[in-house]
Amino acid sequence: MSRLAEYVYSTLITLWVGALWAIGYLAAPTLFRLLDDRMLAGRLAGEMFTYVAWLGIASACYLLVFVALRKNGAAFKNGVFWLVFLMLLLTLAGYFGIQPILAQLKADSFPREVMESALRSRFMAWHGVSSVVYLVESLLGLLLVVWQGKGLR
Repeated sequence: MSRLAEYVYSTLITLWVGALWAIGYLAAPTLFRLLDDRMLAGRLAGEMFTYVAWLGIASACYLLVFVALRKNGAAFKNGVFWLVFLMLLLTLAGYFGIQPILAQLKADSFPREVMESALRSRFMAWHGVSSVVYLVESLLGLLLVVWQGKGLR
């Protein structure tokens, strides 16, 4: 059973970090480049980011429990534990903190598109915050891939 838990650990790191990079830096920019309808591109990208957030939340929960059990109470001294915890916090901040603000700004600008409304600058500022949070999480994910063996030892 321990071997299966290790395989799940490695697989979840791969899926989570791979999804962060594939959606954030390949799929979403491609949607905005190829689709003429920016609102549709944004809706599709937003839906994919939602999936990545839930994958991250589920993965982080498993990874934190795995490392805590593997380290027998010494998880707080483990870099992988803190990396995953920080990535989880960033995911939660983005999904439950920043995304609702962006959605509210879009709703408040109705019937106009937010980028054509008086709320444009506020939306762009919050979108920038979201992008920085996502970038930091993505870079921490790369570090997690490199350090993942420390969670097994």
